Amino acid sequence: MSANPRSTRTQRASRTGRATRRMLASAAGLATLGALVAAMPAGAQDAGRHHKPKPSRTVDVQLLSFNDLHGNLEPPAGSAGTVNETQPDGTRKAIPAGGVEYLATSLRDARDGNRYSVTAAAGDMVGGSPLMSGLFHDEPTIEALNQLDLDVSAVGNHEFDEGSAELARLQNGGCHPVEGCFEKGKKFKGADFPYLAANVTREKTGKPLLKPYTVWKKNGVKIGFVGVTLEGTPDIVTANGVKGLKFHDEIETVNKYAKELDRQGVKSIVALIHEGGSPASSSYNYDCDSPGAGDGISGPITDIAKGITPKVDALVTGHTHQAYACTIPDPAGKPRMVTSASSFGKVYTDTTLTYDRRTRDIVRTSVKSSKSVNHIVSRDQDKAADMTSLIGRWSTLAAPVANRPQGFISADINGRGSTAPEKPLGDLIADAQLEGLAPADKGGAQLAFMNPGGIRSDLVYKASSSEGDGVVTYGEAFTVQPFTNMMNVVDLTGAQLITALQQQVSGGNDASPKVLQVSRGFTYTLDMTQQGAARIDVASVKLNGVALDPAKTYRVAMNEFLAGGGDGFAVFKEHKNKLVGASDLDLFNAYLAANSSAAKPIAPPAADRITVVK
Repeated sequence: MSANPRSTRTQRASRTGRATRRMLASAAGLATLGALVAAMPAGAQDAGRHHKPKPSRTVDVQLLSFNDLHGNLEPPAGSAGTVNETQPDGTRKAIPAGGVEYLATSLRDARDGNRYSVTAAAGDMVGGSPLMSGLFHDEPTIEALNQLDLDVSAVGNHEFDEGSAELARLQNGGCHPVEGCFEKGKKFKGADFPYLAANVTREKTGKPLLKPYTVWKKNGVKIGFVGVTLEGTPDIVTANGVKGLKFHDEIETVNKYAKELDRQGVKSIVALIHEGGSPASSSYNYDCDSPGAGDGISGPITDIAKGITPKVDALVTGHTHQAYACTIPDPAGKPRMVTSASSFGKVYTDTTLTYDRRTRDIVRTSVKSSKSVNHIVSRDQDKAADMTSLIGRWSTLAAPVANRPQGFISADINGRGSTAPEKPLGDLIADAQLEGLAPADKGGAQLAFMNPGGIRSDLVYKASSSEGDGVVTYGEAFTVQPFTNMMNVVDLTGAQLITALQQQVSGGNDASPKVLQVSRGFTYTLDMTQQGAARIDVASVKLNGVALDPAKTYRVAMNEFLAGGGDGFAVFKEHKNKLVGASDLDLFNAYLAANSSAAKPIAPPAADRITVVK
């Protein structure tokens, strides 16, 4: 039906009339307002106007970082799970810390209210992991890091423990090539974050193994991350782990890619470096920039920091398992933050980077503009429910293996948690290797050496509520020795053994001695008042009370890592007549079973084989 023309005209007239009245009223109002404004005092007119505030030229970007998690999803046991905190009166307190349930809560709480927040890691997220992660080739840890919203990580030396192909699988996903998928109907997805390996190239092609850098972006803010591991990675990883790879200088590599990022217009750059130093204090809250602290930090990272281009605005480091937040001047003399967050998820670092939108760079005119603070991951906060679920799922899969009893101990036997050159757990492991490989048909070993870095934890008398006190389970034994290195028995002369002892405290090990753990019957004096090789009192070196004969050949047990010259023990590569035996973990468990019972548990060794003069 068509509209009534008269009705339509009436509606139009009505609308026109209403519009005219509104216009007249508005005009009257404006006239009145104009009169009022004219009567206002000078300056009052401007006060009545509303200006939209201009956006700030600078914004604060929160950088959260950690390092050396090593697959510790559950809270680390014993002294390996504590952090030293300096109290107001100067005393130190050991505080239980770590566990991914608490790390997740800490990071999420820290991000709350921060519009710009990025999370980065400095390598060794996996490798040397407790059984719950290590049994499944660290898939649980990668899954946890994804849920932690990790944005980027450098590779560490332990990312190469199982070789470059396995590292690529952790990055890209896919089920294990030998053991397949661990959960029915689920395919491993890989890391959501990029692993950076700027200084690792393939020998055949010269091309980077993984991405050398990445750029984090948000609302026009851009921060570049360059990731490197220590150049000496081949010295501390088995030969198979780094086969076909070449590791380059950290300073040259970071500078190269910082220049490349700068050409792309990325002026704000953070270096993730899996190399570190040692602060003057072991307390996580030590202020290494306080008056009288001096440099506050020593070790390889100091020279690296001094050589890295000023284009890099902050250094997140790791490897030494220390906690520090220090400033080290860059080559231009400007202060620059260098941080590390202990290990095993016990500490995280919160760094404020002041980003200038105009220059696109981090403001570093003062230390306050780039401030870093280490925070303890305490266990008195709420657990993250999603991490509890993740741990429960993988624990259920691992339980049939993890909970098998292996032996008994009468008290804590410290390894990783011991600060002494000779560690009680080191003695126990060396004794287990000697006993297992002493029979003639097993190699005829006369003594055994164990590298201290291979001892990943302590044996704890009261490990958990799920087992009896003093019971050592397969899971605990695995946590202590997770690499399952194959054992070797080799021929070495007395002179070569003396050289090996000297290499503990000279050459690359001069600043940070790597004291070999020795089996029963092997004794000597380590004089730390001397320098370099002179720290070994050659006349004191004895086997079963008899001075070592430089010309005599001895049968020596050691793992394949040491036999390959790992940890700077180049003389071990000169061995002859090698016999390959069982794995170090198998020998350790066999020793526990043969030498302990509930009625007669193993007591902590006296650790009296190496006499230390300070």
